[in-house]
Amino acid sequence: MKKLLSLALALCMLLSLCAAAAAEENPTFTVAIVRWTETWGTDFTQTAFLKEISEKTGVNIEWQPYWNGSWGDQKSLMLASGLSALPDAFFGSISLTDADIVPNLDYFVELTDLIGQYMPNLSAIFEKDPSMKAMCMDADGKIWSLPKKLPMRPITANEMYINKVWLDELGLPMPTTYTELADTLVAFTGSGEGRRGFIASSSLGFDLNNLLLPFGVQASRAGNFMGMDAEGKPYFVPMGENYKEAVKWAHDLYVRGALDPEHFTQTSDMVRAKVQDTASGPRTGIVFAWTADAELLGNAKDYVVCEAVAGPDGNRYVESDPTFLNYGKNELVITKNCSDPGKLLTWADQFYTDEASLQTYYGSIGDGKIAVREDGTYEVLLPAADSGINLDTSCWTFSFRDHGPKYMSEDFQSKVILPTTEGDGIKLADDAVNAKYARDTFPVVAYTAQELDEMAFLSPDIISYCNQQYAHWVTEGGVDEEWDAYIAKLNQMSVQDLINIHLAAYDRYTAE
Repeated sequence: MKKLLSLALALCMLLSLCAAAAAEENPTFTVAIVRWTETWGTDFTQTAFLKEISEKTGVNIEWQPYWNGSWGDQKSLMLASGLSALPDAFFGSISLTDADIVPNLDYFVELTDLIGQYMPNLSAIFEKDPSMKAMCMDADGKIWSLPKKLPMRPITANEMYINKVWLDELGLPMPTTYTELADTLVAFTGSGEGRRGFIASSSLGFDLNNLLLPFGVQASRAGNFMGMDAEGKPYFVPMGENYKEAVKWAHDLYVRGALDPEHFTQTSDMVRAKVQDTASGPRTGIVFAWTADAELLGNAKDYVVCEAVAGPDGNRYVESDPTFLNYGKNELVITKNCSDPGKLLTWADQFYTDEASLQTYYGSIGDGKIAVREDGTYEVLLPAADSGINLDTSCWTFSFRDHGPKYMSEDFQSKVILPTTEGDGIKLADDAVNAKYARDTFPVVAYTAQELDEMAFLSPDIISYCNQQYAHWVTEGGVDEEWDAYIAKLNQMSVQDLINIHLAAYDRYTAE
């Protein structure tokens, strides 16, 4: 009996060890991911590509989706609750920022050495494209997250699209200067039921890179209001003389009725309801967008890309920030809850191939989103006519699109065939109109923990004040009379200390 009991216990122990070994070979990791909107659903977690790399690496992912609108509060609570409240990893650059990671390094796994051990694909990319490695290094040269470079990207960001049908109706030429643009927008307003020159949900950050661009006030998309002046030196844009002149011009547009009266009060959803209403027809004369169809849907057929108009200095400006728009970091951040970071990195390394990057951007080959041709090319397919969605929406629904690790070589990009009627095919064609006007802007830089703390203290009030004054001056005027007091107030709020932080980070960036 004792022998039988011993054998039974031994067998139980053996089975337990086998089960533990199997669990280690095929682990399941919890991964949080943030999506821009809930309307895209969670089909992106069940793609053929993800199933293929799960089978290849033996790694299973339990996705934990969050939606951007409520993520800020959820994230703050999660980080404040400590390590026990965190998943094994965060996926996608809108999940965690440097401001979340750097003050909480005790929560996360440093990846500097692990990448070389477990990620041959990414290691080869680092050798080929050192900017990918530089992108994800912190101020001390350490790596805490994985990077990306987006494929099939233009030089320009948002373009100005103008309603060509309205131009023809009114017998107006395409505007070529900022004064002609103003007159055109005024003429559009009231030319038909519900029409306005420009309908948008605006803030200072948005208008600097769109409506006010003829004045050379482009600022970093990082939201810090830093830009590059005419001499190529960084400066705080809302304190520039060109900014003051741009504000006066915007006020003139507002007074003359060219801007929607709800320019500063309506939400983006309210704007979409106006500009995408096909029953009433187009209601805005211009729109600033990645592509016209992405913003206007069925109304996009009436719009054409407009060459950047000349500003007061005779130059033409277009939004362009390739570093911010094309490269990124914080695409995968691993917490110390992860039982096997090396195994998870082995899974993530599968994202760093040409074909993988194509599928995580446009949709999986195995799901019929991309066709592989006999000549070695890859054709991105349009959604079915009865699907009710365009290509841009399809990409966000059935892939990670802009988020997550990826890198596609230039040679491979030449093998990708895009539709010419929707999405990126249109964007790349429109990009050719204004690419020659692209200029450098303030780059994506790394900050120390102390700098991030100081920025967190200084930035909110300063940025808020600049936004408030901008809305006030556009709608009510008075920028000339109130400018000196405005500058004095910013100085009182220690704006120079904030600027110096950005300048120090910029100096480190340019010294690399």
